Amino acid sequence: MNINCLIIDDEPLAINVIKSFIKEIDNITIINTFTSPVDALKYLKEHTVDLIFLDINMPLLNGLDFIRNLETKPLIIITTAYDEYAIKTYELEVLDYLVKPIPFPRFMKAVNRAFKALDTAKAEDTSKTIKRPFTFIKVDKKKMKKIYLDEILVIESLRDYLKITTQTNKYIIHSTLSNFTSLLPESNFIRIHRSFTIAIDKIDSVEGNSVEIEGIRYVIGRSYVENVKKNILG
Repeated sequence: MNINCLIIDDEPLAINVIKSFIKEIDNITIINTFTSPVDALKYLKEHTVDLIFLDINMPLLNGLDFIRNLETKPLIIITTAYDEYAIKTYELEVLDYLVKPIPFPRFMKAVNRAFKALDTAKAEDTSKTIKRPFTFIKVDKKKMKKIYLDEILVIESLRDYLKITTQTNKYIIHSTLSNFTSLLPESNFIRIHRSFTIAIDKIDSVEGNSVEIEGIRYVIGRSYVENVKKNILG
């Protein structure tokens, strides 16, 4: 699989950094670069790409409004010097959020997520006849987003909100962990902490009173240990 991408950043030096990173990665091609997000929008009305590396603070049109103005949205990886927009970009379903200066290993991880997301989308297209369990979540006041249960990794409580991490995206929704967990099949999901519910089949390892999923370790709450180990380890 080859990924076609755009780079949009008002700083030519930042574009050159991403270009140099991409040269080190196979099967990803830069179709075009833009220092103007307005020009990039015009380009995308006539061309399609798989992935956009997008800055946020740019003149005339910032990265967030750029995303909102896309007619067809490809995968988007944010590249910015500011970390305070992370929550807002999750609401816009960006694939990843990279803070400058971007280390190459972190950049590579984001690109690998893009490959994985496109592979998943391709697999979905070729298996439409297979029924997959899903649910709808409200991602803003008007929009309901369908997510497949087999893509969910972790659901994290953020007081009155939840962060749902899937294999390709992260979503912030208004709900409680108890309510959302009750909607999930018990055979596939388990609450391990007052702040976390996880997908059992996505666990990579169990060590002491914690589990690891895609390189991130989650502590099992003291009151959940017995039930978790019973259901995970048998």
